[in-house]
Amino acid sequence: MESLDLDKYSTFIFDCDGVLLNSNQIKTKAFFDTALPYGSEKAQRLVEHHVLHGGVSRYRKFSWFVNDLLEEGSPALIEQLVSTYALKVIKELERCDSAPLNEIRARFASTNWMVASGGDQSELRKVFDVRSLTPLFDLGIFGSPDDKSVIIEREIVANNLHSEAVLFGDSKYDFEVARQFEIDFVYVSSWSEWHPTGKEEKDFTGRISSLDCLLDN
Repeated sequence: MESLDLDKYSTFIFDCDGVLLNSNQIKTKAFFDTALPYGSEKAQRLVEHHVLHGGVSRYRKFSWFVNDLLEEGSPALIEQLVSTYALKVIKELERCDSAPLNEIRARFASTNWMVASGGDQSELRKVFDVRSLTPLFDLGIFGSPDDKSVIIEREIVANNLHSEAVLFGDSKYDFEVARQFEIDFVYVSSWSEWHPTGKEEKDFTGRISSLDCLLDN
């Protein structure tokens, strides 16, 4: 890991998929399988859209699939696809690999932690409860249908996020949201499906392969 002074931060903000949990490939496969009844070509188009828009909620991705690709304009179909997708991922999220969060929490005991994810909020909270991770995140576990930028702005307005905050993310959207609110951004690479450009990397606060690296800080 590049030299990174994490002790100066009072708040850690985490994306979930690809950062806390090794779940990106689980969700990518679930998008493909959910859309497969409409043909493999359309399913692959949805996967490409999903990867290109990492960090964006499933609601927006399936809205694009139904409204723009299928051109059906059916809210009921969007809800049906979202439900089918959720059933495919929930059990996998409960047992996939995760970062050593208890150890990292002990190392940075004085910091406040929050999850700001593109994943479904109720699903996230259930998964974190099953995995006994909920107590680690004293500032809350948040996700869609609220957009990540809405979550961050809401918590700033509520004075829950302090000025010395850092966001750990693995997607371009994570980076864009951090930049929007002038929050330092650390790119977590090993489970990511995003390949940032050199120009983008120049604006990162840091880059690490995984959160395990925080134990060496």
